[in-house]
Amino acid sequence: MSVLDVRNLSVTFRQGAQETRAVRGVSFSIDKGETVALVGESGSGKSVTALSTVDLLPESAEIAGSVTYNGEEMVGAPEDRLRDIRGDDISFIFQEPMTSLNPLHTLEKQIGESLALHQGLSGDAARARILELLTKVGIRDPETRLGAYPHQLSGGQRQRVMIAMALANGPDLLVADEPTTALDVTIQAQILELLAELKRDMGMSLLFITHDLGIVRRIADRVCVMKGGEIVEQGPTAEIFANPRHPYTQTLLAAEPSGTPDPVPAEAEEIVQTRDLRVWFPIQRGFLRRTVGHVKAVNAATISVREGETLGVVGESGSGKTTLAMAILRLISSDGPVVFMGRDIQGQSSRQLRPIRHNMQVVFQDPYGSLSPRMTVAQIVAEGLAVQGVGRDDQAQRVAEILTEVGLDPEMMHRYPHEFSGGQRQRIAIARAMILRPRLVILDEPTSALDMTVQTQIVDLLRRLQADHRLAYLFISHDLKVVRALSHKVIVMKQGDVVEAGASEDLFRNPKTAYTRALMRAAFGALPESAA
Repeated sequence: MSVLDVRNLSVTFRQGAQETRAVRGVSFSIDKGETVALVGESGSGKSVTALSTVDLLPESAEIAGSVTYNGEEMVGAPEDRLRDIRGDDISFIFQEPMTSLNPLHTLEKQIGESLALHQGLSGDAARARILELLTKVGIRDPETRLGAYPHQLSGGQRQRVMIAMALANGPDLLVADEPTTALDVTIQAQILELLAELKRDMGMSLLFITHDLGIVRRIADRVCVMKGGEIVEQGPTAEIFANPRHPYTQTLLAAEPSGTPDPVPAEAEEIVQTRDLRVWFPIQRGFLRRTVGHVKAVNAATISVREGETLGVVGESGSGKTTLAMAILRLISSDGPVVFMGRDIQGQSSRQLRPIRHNMQVVFQDPYGSLSPRMTVAQIVAEGLAVQGVGRDDQAQRVAEILTEVGLDPEMMHRYPHEFSGGQRQRIAIARAMILRPRLVILDEPTSALDMTVQTQIVDLLRRLQADHRLAYLFISHDLKVVRALSHKVIVMKQGDVVEAGASEDLFRNPKTAYTRALMRAAFGALPESAA
């Protein structure tokens, strides 16, 4: 008998007279000890399907069909019975632990709450179980972490705590909803390995929700591909990857960034150069705030980027990638020359820098966070023109032209950011940077929050814009597949140091440091080509 059996599940959201069918006639099952992956792009109905298994949806949702857990019907089950099953028999791990963990409670209190509710454990017994769980998920020195708050942990540690909470009551089924999307590749690999190990040790089943087919190949026994609220294809993982039948599955499998950038002409002008750039933040203590040490965010970084060239900057969170970019943009102070278009801009005031600001632009990771929700697309994209005092007479025309260039309909310019998809919002962010025709664009994780197909589209767009306008890119990412597709040169950063640098293909084929090899194994599952 299956642990979970879903038959003809449909979910409809009603708001007044408006009706949205999020899930349409979905059927699948999960056997004991099996991992089933729900795969699809944002809005395909993956998370709604998972949440409906124990009716965690809002009151506006109407669920039809059948969901049985160990033969017991969940659709229409009494609320007290569903409450007993949630967190005890069926547990959830969500994408962003900072929104799932209570910022006001310690780890001990948060994990202990579940133990008290479902098992009646408290005091020394609860503490012993909490320490056992934290040890099992790989938290070092768990005794010292019991009083810690979520903000005092790294992203990988927070996700491990979420897993500990989910495992607290020995569930039969663990539902993992995009649990690795926001993590560095090495931490992502550790979390996947941890989930697989825990599944084997505890004999539990796993429903894994993701848009990353690379993860599916490594962790899942069977795959269900969702589009528009429906499962368009399902079967054993090896079979789906070897012989995808549905066009949408074929599109997903082909959506991985590939190819190489156009070569840089030998006579290309150097746009930016740093020599031994250093960013140290002082640690101040005591009543008089004396400096007792430094956080060495960037150490002796030497880079050069020419027009039409992309320098990829890779490394884990906290390695200094974004700090390096902010120093080049002169948004934080640093030591060492920063030569931009032949002029050393180190130490110059904001007033001195203003005339050259239009030549250096930045695109951030999360377009929803970087675009003002109160401004229309036209106002957002034209903001740089107003700040630089250019294009006042033909502003609307310039906005329409740049929106067309990044693949958006100019008729949309009077809409607001919330009316666009994630990929469209990132195109708006790129348009805002490009309207001033800069020479250098810093791209800080611009594709990591996007679905695979949209990610590929953005990579193609960035390549085209670079070719058309001979742009210099500083491309910051922990996604080595995207870095390889876009970059001419790569530097690898670890704890503020540049540990390796070189031509992209040389570095990918023959990484010289153990750290770079570890990054590549985590990203590709093995070292690419001759790097093995």
